[in-house]
Amino acid sequence: MQLKERGIILIPVDFSKQSLTAIRQSYNLARYTHSKLMLLHAYSRPGEEAEEALLKLAKQTEAESGVPTECVNRQGDIYELTDTIAELLKATLIIAGLESHMRFRDIIGQSASKLVRVAPCPVITIRGEDNHDGIENILLPLDLSPESREKVDVAIQFAKYFHSSIRILGLFDPSDADYENQILSYCHQVKQFIKSKHIPCSNKSVPTKDVAATVVDYAHKIEADLIMIMNKPGLNVSEYFTGTDAQKIVDQSPIPVMTIQPMQRESLLHFNTGY
Repeated sequence: MQLKERGIILIPVDFSKQSLTAIRQSYNLARYTHSKLMLLHAYSRPGEEAEEALLKLAKQTEAESGVPTECVNRQGDIYELTDTIAELLKATLIIAGLESHMRFRDIIGQSASKLVRVAPCPVITIRGEDNHDGIENILLPLDLSPESREKVDVAIQFAKYFHSSIRILGLFDPSDADYENQILSYCHQVKQFIKSKHIPCSNKSVPTKDVAATVVDYAHKIEADLIMIMNKPGLNVSEYFTGTDAQKIVDQSPIPVMTIQPMQRESLLHFNTGY
């Protein structure tokens, strides 16, 4: 997956604090990638369009960010519309604010979780209200699946844009010695590959029975500005980063989380990992 320059960053807005935080978080990324911002507002019934407020917000966003900003108003469910509009516009990225009181697992099966699961492009979800002005530390949790490797390419792109450090976190079941040995070797190889791109990188592997809690705790410890995870539906229960773990990370983390959709295997970043 390549983060395109001169693309479109789509931001669903409902004028809540969380959606306004999502807009502010988009400024630097839009500047670095020369992207346009597109604000999407959804209304339930005619008469609730809030057209004037949306246009005002778009003008304010463009003035503050220095980035071309447009807006679109549609009737329907905001989460369902976000995926539809993202597909139509060929959006590069969706940045969505989630209400801090709404736990992700409470909306599984509803459209908010579907937004993340079926989005046609990566989604950054923002639950906390802190504005991360730039990305100094990227946390990259890894497992041994082919899909997980796609995150490496995206992390490298972000690190180059923002002059970031990448912090690799390998997680393994404490009862699985064979997996532990493999993940230790793999994380070391990925670290060497990232460093060959002149990006500061460190790696750490830890045993855990609770993937999501460990990822979020470590993100706090290293003061991460972004956590990158992979949306991988249909994996078997022996693999760590299942959709359930991804949802739990989004649920628990006040730090922005980027969920990347798996690509076709021929589009993967190729490097010699030994697997």
